[in-house]
Amino acid sequence: MTQAKLDRQFMQQALEQAGLAANAGEVPVGAVLVRDGQVIARAFNQPIAKHDPSAHAEMLALRQAASSEENYRLPGSTLYVTLEPCTMCAGAMLHARINRVVYGALDPKTGAAGSVLDVFSSKQINHQTTVEGGLMGEECGQLLRDFFKERR
Repeated sequence: MTQAKLDRQFMQQALEQAGLAANAGEVPVGAVLVRDGQVIARAFNQPIAKHDPSAHAEMLALRQAASSEENYRLPGSTLYVTLEPCTMCAGAMLHARINRVVYGALDPKTGAAGSVLDVFSSKQINHQTTVEGGLMGEECGQLLRDFFKERR
């Protein structure tokens, strides 16, 4: 299977996680962490349910994988997330030594992979993570638009 097909497959799984978040009344963001073609963690936003401002989908997936791997470093992994990461999540990804981040929708308010800031582009940081944005961006963005439309 080509990398492009794999990317779509894993982003679809992240979208499914985002749907779980929406069903739980959380902002619909989902994340799937993959290494060597295998999912090692999946999560969705839960800051409301967990009473934890850091319980973003990406953070929960990183914690899950680090715990199961018994290592806070997750080299060689790719994180698929439906929304452009914020600064907190981007920083955690860099600390975890994530190899690649693939995200769907841009976040023009808090995006830290190019929309508002670009944490990943800093050459002073000792680890470089490849970032690819816009994969299934329309589907990811529509899920968010629908969620917020219902709340207005």
